[in-house]
Amino acid sequence: MHKTMPTLMLDKAERKALAAQAHPLNPVVLLGAAGLTPAVLQEIDRALRAHELIKVRLAGMDREARQAARDEITDSTSSAAVQLVGNVLVLFRPKPEEDTGI
Repeated sequence: MHKTMPTLMLDKAERKALAAQAHPLNPVVLLGAAGLTPAVLQEIDRALRAHELIKVRLAGMDREARQAARDEITDSTSSAAVQLVGNVLVLFRPKPEEDTGI
């Protein structure tokens, strides 16, 4: 079981700007027949830590299942769903500010 963290909220202007930035990106995580496993959530978290803005392909799911997967992913990773178009989910989570010790 994974712990639930607060979901990041974006306003309409932020979503629009991030969607434009995400347009040329390729999906970095593929959610396949096994569904949303802990390993997939861990890989999404790793990709968000490295890139902030990512695409996830939600293959072989109907609309309700894609929306449920979106909600579980955003809750589990404290990220924001920028958009869900077809079977591609765009996620954003800002990198934490590093403590410089100054």
